[in-house]
Amino acid sequence: QLQLVESGGGLAQPGGSLRLSCAASGSTLNFYNIGWFRQAPGKEREGVSCLSYNGSTSYVDSVKGRFTISRDNAKTTVYLQMNSLKPEDTAVYYCAAGLPVARAPPCYYYGMDYWAKGIEVTVSS
Repeated sequence: QLQLVESGGGLAQPGGSLRLSCAASGSTLNFYNIGWFRQAPGKEREGVSCLSYNGSTSYVDSVKGRFTISRDNAKTTVYLQMNSLKPEDTAVYYCAAGLPVARAPPCYYYGMDYWAKGIEVTVSS
């Protein structure tokens, strides 16, 4: 089965940067939509960014212009570059993968079949 392992989280100051990685094993990500989600303390999990299998990207409004999702040429790793970090970005971040679903957004929450364990990102002075 496809497995996803995250790395790159940690502590950053406001205005700083972090780069999260999501490495796949068991399969390449060629045919998968990949999403980054996050869950802040006391809040529900929300979608942050999406990379569809055909290369299109999308972002939640709160991170547009600051975060960038990308993948390597081998399509085994997906990245989330996070710049200009804010305290409200503090959360546990999850990458997830799902096969395309007809008439559904590419990173529809309930269509994500594989999830990483989650990695902590803390933005604080």
